[in-house]
Amino acid sequence: MNEEEFGWLVKRLEAQSANSPQAFRARVLLMSMAAYVALFCVLFLNAALLYGAVVWSREHGVNRVAIAAGILGLMSVPILYVTLRTLAMRLQPPQGRAITRAQAPVLFELLDKMQARLKGPAIHHVLVDTDYNAGIVQLPSWGLVGPSVNYLVLGLPFLLGHSTSGMQSVVAHEYGHLCGAHGRLGNWVWRQRLILHKVHERVDAAAEASVWYGMLLKPLDAFMPYFDACCFVLRRQHEYEADRTSAKLAGADVAAASLVRSELLATWFHTQFWSTLYRQADTRERPGFMPYKSLATALRISHDEWATQERLKTAWQYESGYDDTHPCLRERVEALGQHPALPQPLARSAAVSLLGELANQLAEEFDQAWWRDHGKDWGERYRRVTRSQARLRELDAAPLSGLPLHELQELAVLKVEFDSAQAAKPVLAHLLRQRGGPFPKASCMYGQILLDERRREGLDYLAEAARHDRRLADEALHAGFQFLLAHEGEARAHQWVGQVQQAQAA
Repeated sequence: MNEEEFGWLVKRLEAQSANSPQAFRARVLLMSMAAYVALFCVLFLNAALLYGAVVWSREHGVNRVAIAAGILGLMSVPILYVTLRTLAMRLQPPQGRAITRAQAPVLFELLDKMQARLKGPAIHHVLVDTDYNAGIVQLPSWGLVGPSVNYLVLGLPFLLGHSTSGMQSVVAHEYGHLCGAHGRLGNWVWRQRLILHKVHERVDAAAEASVWYGMLLKPLDAFMPYFDACCFVLRRQHEYEADRTSAKLAGADVAAASLVRSELLATWFHTQFWSTLYRQADTRERPGFMPYKSLATALRISHDEWATQERLKTAWQYESGYDDTHPCLRERVEALGQHPALPQPLARSAAVSLLGELANQLAEEFDQAWWRDHGKDWGERYRRVTRSQARLRELDAAPLSGLPLHELQELAVLKVEFDSAQAAKPVLAHLLRQRGGPFPKASCMYGQILLDERRREGLDYLAEAARHDRRLADEALHAGFQFLLAHEGEARAHQWVGQVQQAQAA
C-alpha cells in the first residue's frame, strides 16, 4: 500500500471513528486480539503436528504421514522463535537526568495534584533531558508484558520556553494518555502492533525460501496495512482526548496557547537557535556562549523573531500528515474551541518556577556533556574554516585567467560556502568556457544558480552534470525536478527527469 492509498484509508477510518468512537475502539481491540489468536492457532496447530508426528512414528513407524506432519511442524519453529523472542524483547527506557522529590518539590507537588484530580496512575520516574519536548513513556516491566512503569520526560529547553501554567497544560496532555481506558487500550494495542510487525518482517524475509511462509505472508500482507491505519486513527483520536484532559485541568485557553507556543518555539529552537550557535565555529575556537546556560536569555531576546504573525500563519496552514499521529496545530486548537494568538513574553519560566536552582545545575551538566560530545567537531570545523578562508583570499587575489582549472573549481566552491552563490557565478562561467571539460561539479553548481534566477537554461547544465558524474545525479535531478514542478507542472518535471536518465543510460 502506497502513501496515497494509506491516506485515503485513514480518511475513511477517521470518518468512522468520528461517527462512533467507542465502536471504533472496540473494532481495533478485537482486530488486535483476533490477530493474536490466529497467530497462536497457527503455532499451536504446527506444534500439534510435530508432536503428532513423533507419536505416530513411535506407534506405527516412520512413514509418509509422520514425515509430512513432522515437516509441517518444523516449519513453524522459526515463527514460534521470532514471536517468543519479540515477546521477551526489553524496550529501552527513555534517557535523561533523573530528578527526585527532594530536588524539585514544587514540580512533584504539581504532579501530585494532577494525579489526584485526574485519578490516574503513578508516575514512577521523572527525567529531564535536552530535547525541546515533553512526554510520558509507559513501559512494561518484563519485555513487552508485566506491570507498567511510567516515565515523565521533560526537556529543559521546553521548561525554559513555557510558563508554569503552560507546562501544567502540556504535562496534563501527556498524562491524559495514561488515564482511563484510553491509556490502557492505546498502549496495549501499540505493543501488539510492534509484535505483529516483527513477525511480519520475519515471515516476509523467509517467504521466498518456503511455500509455507508464502502462505502465511498473504494474509499478513492484507492485514497489516489495514491494522496500521486503524492504529494510526486510534492514536490520533487519543491525541484529541488528551487535549481535552489538558483543557480540563488547565483551561482550554491555556491549552491552546501552549500548543501555539510549542509549535512556534520548536521551529525556532531546532533551526535558528542551533544554527546561530554553530556559526560561531567559523570564527571562534570555543563558543562565546554555551547552549543550555544561554537558552533562557536567547528565548527572551529573540521573542520578536519567533513570535510573529507570519510564522503563526505558516504554522496554521500546515495540514495533518500521515507520518505523525499528532493532528496539525489548526485542528487541535479548533477542537478546543479556541482561536490562535501570538505567545506573550514570559515573566517567569516553568524551569525557574518548578525546578528552582536545579535548572541552573542541569544547564551546567548538559553544557558540559554537549561540549564533550561536540567539542572535537567544533575545533575541527574552526580549523577547516580558518584554512579555507585563507585559501579563498589567496585564490581570490589572483586573476581568473592565471588560475589552472582545478583551482578555478576550488575557488568557486569556496565562494559558494563562504561568500555567496552569486559571487561564485562569474568564476563558474569562466571555468565552463575553458577547454578540458566536462566539469560536472561546476555545471551542477552553475545550473542551480541559473534556476534560482528562474533561467531555464540551468536545466541543461544540470543534465550535463548528471550525465558525466553519477555521484551528482541525485542532486541535479532533484533541483531540476523541483524547478519544473513549480513552474511547468508535475508531468513536465517527470518527463525531464526521464529524458536525463535515458541519456545517462545511453
